[in-house]
Amino acid sequence: MYRAVTHDFQVTVEPSFMADRSQPDEARYFWAYTIEIANLGSRTAQLTHRHWRITDANGKVEEVRGQGVVGEQPILEPGQSFRYTSGCPLTTPSGIMAGSYRMVDEDGRAFDIEVPAFSLDSPQTKRVLN
Repeated sequence: MYRAVTHDFQVTVEPSFMADRSQPDEARYFWAYTIEIANLGSRTAQLTHRHWRITDANGKVEEVRGQGVVGEQPILEPGQSFRYTSGCPLTTPSGIMAGSYRMVDEDGRAFDIEVPAFSLDSPQTKRVLN
């Protein structure tokens, strides 16, 4: 599990390799990840946009930007949380994702919260010990 707290919002990520949706012999690997965003502070804010940086095992970086998450722009009041699951395909057996969410509070002020970097590892990933 990966966790980051920014501006009193906690983002927790739990990735899992999806063997049933992957085809290693065709260089197709798929992960699901579940994210929970918890408002630990005292102000209400809405998640309006997402920004992802997805890096595969070869160092190729893909940036993804868009409105909301899974078709929603949740409003989080103090003490509330929002949980969703999405997925990520890669052509390599491992990678890393990181990003941020754009939040807008009840006064119209925008701020970004961090999505912690998290590892995408499949059983085909070669382990290296230093």
